[in-house]
Amino acid sequence: MRATLTVYGVLYVVLEVVGHRLTAVSWPEVTALDVAAAVTDAMLTVAVLVAVLVGLDVLGHRWHRWVLARDAEQARLAREQWAAEQEPIGVRSWRPARWALPAAAPSLAGAARPQGAAGNAYGRPRARTVHAFPEDDGRLL
Repeated sequence: MRATLTVYGVLYVVLEVVGHRLTAVSWPEVTALDVAAAVTDAMLTVAVLVAVLVGLDVLGHRWHRWVLARDAEQARLAREQWAAEQEPIGVRSWRPARWALPAAAPSLAGAARPQGAAGNAYGRPRARTVHAFPEDDGRLL
C-alpha cells in the first residue's frame, strides 16, 4: 500500500510539473522540444525530492543512533554514581538470640565454636551412605 501511494504521488508530481510547463507555452504552439523539456524538469524535481527524502532518512537514522548512544552513556554514568553512593544496609537477623553470631566476628573460619552454639541451623548433617557405583564419590556437580 505504501509503495502504491508513493508511485501515485510521483506520477502526480510529474504530471503537474509537465502540465504547468506546457501551460506556460500556449497549447497550439507545443513542440516535441517543449514536451521533452517539461518531462526533464519533472524528472529533475522528482530526483531532488527523492534526494531530500533519502537525506532526511539517513539523518534520522544517525540521530536515532546518537540518541541511543547518549542514553546508554547516561545510564552507565547513573549506574556508576549509584554504585558509588551505596552503603551496606543493616538487616536484623531472623535467628533466635541463642544462635546469633557475635557482631564483631572478623572471621569464623578458624575460630572455635562457642560452647552453647548449634552447628547447622537448617538441619542435621547427613550420614555418609554407601553408593551403588564404586567410582561415584557421592558428590553432585
